[in-house]
Amino acid sequence: MSPISFVPPLASGSFAAIAATIILVASAEAQIEKTVTKSPSTKTWTPQRTPDGRPDLQGVWTNATITPFERPAELAGKATITEQEAAAMEKRTSENRVDRPPKPGDPGNYNQAWFDSGTTWLSTRQSSLVVEPSNGRVPLKPSAEAQRDYDLAHVADSWEHQTSWERCITRGVPAGMFPAGYNNAYQIVQTPGYVVILSEMIHEVRAIPVGGRPHLPQSIRQWNGDSVGHWEGDTLVVDTTNFNGKGMIATSAATARIRSVRESEALHLVERFKRVDADTISYEVTVDDPNVYSAPWKVSMPLTKDVNYLIYEYACHEGNYAMVEILRAGRAKEKAAEAAPK
Repeated sequence: MSPISFVPPLASGSFAAIAATIILVASAEAQIEKTVTKSPSTKTWTPQRTPDGRPDLQGVWTNATITPFERPAELAGKATITEQEAAAMEKRTSENRVDRPPKPGDPGNYNQAWFDSGTTWLSTRQSSLVVEPSNGRVPLKPSAEAQRDYDLAHVADSWEHQTSWERCITRGVPAGMFPAGYNNAYQIVQTPGYVVILSEMIHEVRAIPVGGRPHLPQSIRQWNGDSVGHWEGDTLVVDTTNFNGKGMIATSAATARIRSVRESEALHLVERFKRVDADTISYEVTVDDPNVYSAPWKVSMPLTKDVNYLIYEYACHEGNYAMVEILRAGRAKEKAAEAAPK
């Protein structure tokens, strides 16, 4: 499910220009990629450049992985795992993906055939996507956990307790960059002055101005905040503020206990994109929200190039039966309670 995130209004014809740019750049880049080979690890890799001299981040990238969002208890104290441990976990994941009959009283949700959440551990062998703090756990405040628990317990009471993804508004920022159960692809397009990220999930577009534009006035608040970028050497740094406090930091079940944790207007994000070889972008995001966390925390993961991946439209509202049925079940439960003998 999903919706389109808000970006500042563009002048007439800008969206058509961006769309045309996506097609032209993607076509040209596909031709270039045929001749690019990954440099040996012993050599310094030099990124290709866009016409305006910036590192070329363009292409279709994926981040599906079985690496857990937070470090699980069985890996406590281990920042990384061995090749053998990764292979064992990949084997277990492969075996679990085989369709099995429903358990008594637990029919499950989607058939495994519809999932595309990845089958491999991150090549970095890190034990979780969260790399700071050093224990691989998000430093949630008790008040934030209590609000999350309340929302999850009342999803049938009102749409206000459901995530923005379930409501087809937006997956969120940075939530939209976190791996989910399927549709883990992103297309990046660069133009002079902008970096555009098209997310497959909810077919959202982030048009990030690059080159010195200041943040919007604090009085202007948005679901996904106000993102502005600049280059630090070969690294694209994206600074995001001005959140409206209505979103949630993570909206996919793949983020486990962090799903449905609310954001506040104080949320501040710093994302870093650096192409480290022909097939990989290193992605990092540091999350700072003193109203929700006792300290800042960081997620790190690679984005992997896939020249054969095709991104199709993700029609969220058209297929969003789950929210309607959840709310309908809540009303049915209320009527049953009213009709029950007192």
